[in-house]
Amino acid sequence: MLTERQRMILNAIVDDYIRSAEPVGSRSISKRGDVAFSPATIRNEMADLEDLGFLEQPHTSAGRVPSTKGYRYYVDHLVKIGEVNEQELERIRIFLADKMNLMEQVIQHAAMILSNLTNYTSIVLGPEIFSNSLKHFQLIPLNDDTAVAIVVTNTGHVENRTVSIPPGMEMSEMEKVIRILNSKLAGVPLTRLRSRLFSEVGEELGRYATHCEQLLDVLDESLSHDDDHRVYVSGTTNMLTQPEFRDVEKVKSLLDLFDETPTLMKLVSSLPDGIQVKIGQENGHQAISNCSLITASYSLDGQSLGTIGILGPTRMEYGKVISLLDVLSKDMVSTLSRWYK
Repeated sequence: MLTERQRMILNAIVDDYIRSAEPVGSRSISKRGDVAFSPATIRNEMADLEDLGFLEQPHTSAGRVPSTKGYRYYVDHLVKIGEVNEQELERIRIFLADKMNLMEQVIQHAAMILSNLTNYTSIVLGPEIFSNSLKHFQLIPLNDDTAVAIVVTNTGHVENRTVSIPPGMEMSEMEKVIRILNSKLAGVPLTRLRSRLFSEVGEELGRYATHCEQLLDVLDESLSHDDDHRVYVSGTTNMLTQPEFRDVEKVKSLLDLFDETPTLMKLVSSLPDGIQVKIGQENGHQAISNCSLITASYSLDGQSLGTIGILGPTRMEYGKVISLLDVLSKDMVSTLSRWYK
């Protein structure tokens, strides 16, 4: 799709923009030792790259910056996955070697060390979020208007909350609902309960329950569980130091997102296994439309233990972040494996 010369110039522009956060001009590219072209040639190629959608030109500058398409091409074809330096490796080893009594401490420390090493924001989903599944569901009426919803997980954890019963709902309908839930949702991971509830379970409930729409709202409320202690975010203020986020509204929407645990879970846990890179609008959330999210899942014997994510500007050091996530996710497996033996 791109010529070798265009690839070299695009690579140089992304590298320079990552370092400077300033639009890149043809003269600065021509001064690089690895790009042996004249400013005029580079200028022509930059214009072609802009026409192809790989570069954008800010209104106030003669230089160019990478577009989301440009970053995607860079990540998929050009980025050099560098080695994690010895000092960074040593920091990872020291924290993993510490005698920690609780798994939560390992997860929290992983989030902290990643945000410190990258100067971006780290998001870590702990193992419990993936290993916990529904064992049993029960709905016990208290009166005509309210009931207690009880959720029991496969680990023996019990959650209960009071919910409102749709007006006019009969006890026979409630019993049918409980049977459907237990037959359809038993064994489903807690992170997937809501999606399963509104797909196959919702369809079946429609055949039995007269107040299906209201009932689904009740069930959704009762199946929601507190994941705050399973999602760890570190370095939220790191984003404020990035020049892209001097805009107060951008900062506010980002900080609001960090407070929305279910949204963070969905953004990170919905990605496939392995290292994944989502750039700008690919993230599907307006608050991070100017950000990149890189995640790495970590598994043991085929069982997913969790996911580590790094959120930063699209002008991110992709090679460094991918390397760190690869190293840390592998070391996390060996550290956490003692809880699964």
